[in-house]
Amino acid sequence: MDIFLTTMGALYDETRVKILHFIHQNEKVCVCDIEHSFEMIQSRISRHLKILKDAGFLQVQREGRWAYYSIRTPLDRFRLSILEEVTHLNLELPPLKKGCHIE
Repeated sequence: MDIFLTTMGALYDETRVKILHFIHQNEKVCVCDIEHSFEMIQSRISRHLKILKDAGFLQVQREGRWAYYSIRTPLDRFRLSILEEVTHLNLELPPLKKGCHIE
């Protein structure tokens, strides 16, 4: 029951749903890319990312001083079905704006 409630609670915020869809759409993004794309401060973005990660949606990969977020793989059937539903929402997502580095 705790896993279910944590997962559902993570989605009870429009910004987190948009960030989840944004990461899914762009596959692998740095925190600073999300910060610049959503025009939000880094601490707020980090809080949203932690909630989504704790809910089992995201994985983080560190490369030097950068942290890249992507959809966790494998994703269980429950979270996969939620992610599929999120992609069908009519969400206005910002374009990807590269942040603090050049790839």
